[in-house]
Amino acid sequence: MLKTPLSRRNFMQQSAAFAAAFAVGTKFTTDRAFAARDKELNILCWEGYNSAQVLDPFRQSKGATVKAESLTNDPTMINRLRAGETKVWDLINVNNPWARKIMLPEGLIKPLDRAAFEPYFDKMLPAFKAPYKWAMDEKGEQLIGMAQRFGPYSFVVNTDKVSRQAAEDQGWNLWNDPANDKKYGILESDDWNVFNVCCIAGFDPFKVHSDDEVEKFTETAKRVFKGAKAVGDIATMNQALVSGEIDFHLTGGTYSASPARADGAKNIRGITPKSGPMAGGKGGIAWIEITSTVNNPELSPLATEFLQYVQDPKNAHVVAFAEGTFNPVTQMGNKECFDLFTKDELDAIQWDSLDEEMARSVEYDIVPDYDKLLDIMTSAKKEASAG
Repeated sequence: MLKTPLSRRNFMQQSAAFAAAFAVGTKFTTDRAFAARDKELNILCWEGYNSAQVLDPFRQSKGATVKAESLTNDPTMINRLRAGETKVWDLINVNNPWARKIMLPEGLIKPLDRAAFEPYFDKMLPAFKAPYKWAMDEKGEQLIGMAQRFGPYSFVVNTDKVSRQAAEDQGWNLWNDPANDKKYGILESDDWNVFNVCCIAGFDPFKVHSDDEVEKFTETAKRVFKGAKAVGDIATMNQALVSGEIDFHLTGGTYSASPARADGAKNIRGITPKSGPMAGGKGGIAWIEITSTVNNPELSPLATEFLQYVQDPKNAHVVAFAEGTFNPVTQMGNKECFDLFTKDELDAIQWDSLDEEMARSVEYDIVPDYDKLLDIMTSAKKEASAG
């Protein structure tokens, strides 16, 4: 999913310090605390869950005040919890590794009742059946969140300029062909851009990198940003693709291409390379959102009710096509939910190739030496923009 610059670059290094600081945090234990906030719910999330289409029916049915704030990168949301906002938020919605690897170990979220929530996974798509890895703690004992939106996210092409087959076959080497200079754009998305530059350079992003790989990353980042014709957000990239200003862009996929496809531009297509430098020779990367209950000392009882609410087939369909970008949801494994999607909606989210694209993808993960690579890439971006 789309990412933008981090609020703190030393995110991973601070993990231990923040964990220690919150180790003495309070835990919700009393009915009185629930009663204090039984008509209030605060959600920190990616866009979509903050949509009135999603929230208004829940507000009305509960007679509650529901506030949702949408941010554009996971680490910023997590850092806000670390800074004391566990007392503010009830639910947090981020990409797959953060709950299991960071937030639960640091005491920022709390487990769900497995008996109450695990049955929902039975109606999800096959890949998400319980016990689903990213919804569980490292020991596989605690359920720490619910999976819903997901999708492949590598790059996007205008198939009138670059065919789907050519893009899938050539993969990240599109950016290694000097003939493509000034034919592509870059969707500003810091962590995903780091992933992509690693892939173009020919090595797996999700490991500690050698000095030679860091040097190769530096060279590649400079070349890739220098060769870009446009750098911007989703709307900028889609407009540039539709107008013919660019032929393809990184980072991107179903999430970024879906608004253009929904508007009828079916030649705009997310691409997952057939092969690449990741584990198992995979060429793509996929994200899966996990929504967890925050370790709020006065957690609203509406938090778990909202998690159940969005599992409903009709509500899951609304989440999939909430204003903004459109995405597959795990609940499409339930025929009652799947049948709500129109032919055009399925086409917008590239349902025809979803299974094969997910199979070609590794799952979003944390880059161990991310800060170093981000600094290098940021310098390359500044150097390119300076001319």
